[in-house]
Amino acid sequence: MTRASRFEGTIGRSVADSEAWFDDPPHPGDEAPNVVMVLLDDTGFAQFGCYGSDIDTPNVDALAAGGLQFTNFHVTPLCSPTRASLLTGRSQHAVGMRAVSNFRTGFPNQLGHISNHAATVAEVLRSEGYSTYCVGKWHLAPMEQCSAAGPHDQWPLARGFDRFYGFLEGETDQFHPELVCDNHPIEPPGGLDDGYHVSEDMVDQLMKMISDSKGVRPDRPFFAYVPFGATHAPHQAPESYLQKYRGKYDEGWDVVRQRWYERQLELGVIPAGTELAPRNPGVDAWDDLPENQQKIGARLQEAFAAFLDHTDDQIGRLVEGLRSMGELDNTVFVVLADNGASQEGGPFGVMHEMKFFNGIFEDGDAMIDQLDDIGGPHSHTNYPWGWAQCGNSPFKWYKQNTHEGGVHVPMIIHAPGTIDAANAGELRDQFVNVSDIVPTLYDLIGVTPPETYNGLEQLPVTGHSFAAVFGDADAPAANTLQYFEMGGSRALVHEVYGLAWKAVCKHSKDADYDTEPWELYRLSDDWSECNDLAAAEPDRLAALIELWWQEAERHGVLPLDDRMFELFGARFRDNSPHPADMRYVYRPPMSPMPGQASAAIGGKSFDLTARVTRAAGDEGVIYATGTENSGVSIFIQNDKLVVDYNAFDKHTILESDVDIPAGDATLVVKLRRRAGKAGEMSVVIDGTPAGSADLALFMRMMSSVGPSVAYDHGSAVSQRYAAPFPFRGTLHEVEIQLLSRQDAESRDAEAASEMSRQ
Repeated sequence: MTRASRFEGTIGRSVADSEAWFDDPPHPGDEAPNVVMVLLDDTGFAQFGCYGSDIDTPNVDALAAGGLQFTNFHVTPLCSPTRASLLTGRSQHAVGMRAVSNFRTGFPNQLGHISNHAATVAEVLRSEGYSTYCVGKWHLAPMEQCSAAGPHDQWPLARGFDRFYGFLEGETDQFHPELVCDNHPIEPPGGLDDGYHVSEDMVDQLMKMISDSKGVRPDRPFFAYVPFGATHAPHQAPESYLQKYRGKYDEGWDVVRQRWYERQLELGVIPAGTELAPRNPGVDAWDDLPENQQKIGARLQEAFAAFLDHTDDQIGRLVEGLRSMGELDNTVFVVLADNGASQEGGPFGVMHEMKFFNGIFEDGDAMIDQLDDIGGPHSHTNYPWGWAQCGNSPFKWYKQNTHEGGVHVPMIIHAPGTIDAANAGELRDQFVNVSDIVPTLYDLIGVTPPETYNGLEQLPVTGHSFAAVFGDADAPAANTLQYFEMGGSRALVHEVYGLAWKAVCKHSKDADYDTEPWELYRLSDDWSECNDLAAAEPDRLAALIELWWQEAERHGVLPLDDRMFELFGARFRDNSPHPADMRYVYRPPMSPMPGQASAAIGGKSFDLTARVTRAAGDEGVIYATGTENSGVSIFIQNDKLVVDYNAFDKHTILESDVDIPAGDATLVVKLRRRAGKAGEMSVVIDGTPAGSADLALFMRMMSSVGPSVAYDHGSAVSQRYAAPFPFRGTLHEVEIQLLSRQDAESRDAEAASEMSRQ
């Protein structure tokens, strides 16, 4: 006979002449520590209090005081690549994530997900007997595969996590998040009236997961990956946190950056003699800004500070939860950022990032009437370049750049069972890369990564364990050669005889890779890249450039590809949820859909046809996409068909001039793009025209929140109802027929918006 599982005993005719055998599950051993990795988003090197800022981060600061604070830690310049490297211990290009997961290019370095030939730390630790949990931002699966339809093979549960609670996209609204629990979308468990904020919800859910596990299996250690949405835009925090920072940054970014820089020198997180890099191009002197621009800029920085402060409190709640369970002393607790502070707010900052991608450029005068909305639910803000560079002090440039401002970020390890108490609170200045964290964890736990996993040969783990520096501040760096690349920008850090050198090239799109200029810095005494030695040491620079190409070949960086945001517009291809005839049919009940998996109506003419059966008085939403800040809602109210076109708080409302008859009805909404930025909309009831309206602004990009059918998911697009305002009749189907593919302007606007949200 055949047996379903391995059996190494013997089977006779009876139990008396048989030998039992039990296949015991794996267990990492009684001394194996728990592991928590807390990842913050778009948080610059200077923004924690213990790295120089005046933002209140007492909980992160306490972890540093009780552990080790790394001052020379580096990541990739963008979120998905850093996450891929962090979770695998390998080069981001080698595992298929040269850029954000939202697109594929047909080359191995951009799969849109982590290669299955690179097992994640969750997959490895779970096979060793760990419980594994992820709460927060995933952004490691192609977004067109992140609807309820899947496929789910690159969602967290398929990549090693027992449980997941969070969001799959690059950002979400902090008050009205698009949530997924395990493998299915869910509605948030609270709203504004409940004081809901997604960061708090994440910690609540994680503590429940850990308690569920430890209550039944206290012997099993856990691995928890906690990638907060903070401090990625939108910068949103509870009102009490916003009020706490009122007026704190009225001095402006020049004064504050100088103060943070001096504090960094005092704390020793940058070496004595490090210069403060000059203002980046495009950053004006604060005193030269008009008054309203100063007011808006200061308030945008206040919102960021409040957001970070609130996040720090959630980290504190997690720490205290572990302490009360008696688990903190047996936990390796890592806190890091995924890249430097974001440049995506532009020179003035943005009240609503989608305005920027509709060609609406607002300075302080345009935003001043919304000053008090900043940081709350009626905003989708990001701060100006000047504050972003302040957050990256003392460095130049930002997220997406391979200069230090994009890749040099904070990292703290708190591990009472691993780090000797005598070393607690010390700094570590050795160069460390994000790919080095997982090999260090494997080293500490005593795990050897498998050569094959799920029958697939595994790529080598190329990161370097830096466990030796835990007990020895003078131990040499384990990683002495590290490449960087993002959208054609390149860099290489190489330590030779104790001196660290960096060659870096800030690529301009479509420039010749072979002839564009490189810069050369001796990082050992020039952390802020202020003294370019390229002209003085051309031979050294040439050698480092050649070494970069060798590393690029070794780690699968090639081909160099400076396409980025335009790749978001690649739809209507094989194996895509987007039909070639551009016709989408939705039948409720349906979960809300991410924008990249649904009909992309931004910037395009389309017809929406709804077939309904209803009694007189039945009302509710037929189709809605977006949020209270911008979007389109189509609904029935007072027996009329209503379209609310919410173009950034300017509501154009079209109400049918006849009633919808009771019984069966066919409702059609037509949106047409016209010349320039204008458009028009009209409604048809059972074949009869029933009204039209002009649109002063036909939005090319509406929102980061995708559509919902038969109700309004999240915050209400229209002010004429309270969400979700579900349809009370029977909605048989909604058909959306796009009438034309996007033109280049609309495609680029949508793509740039998608890129900015990463």
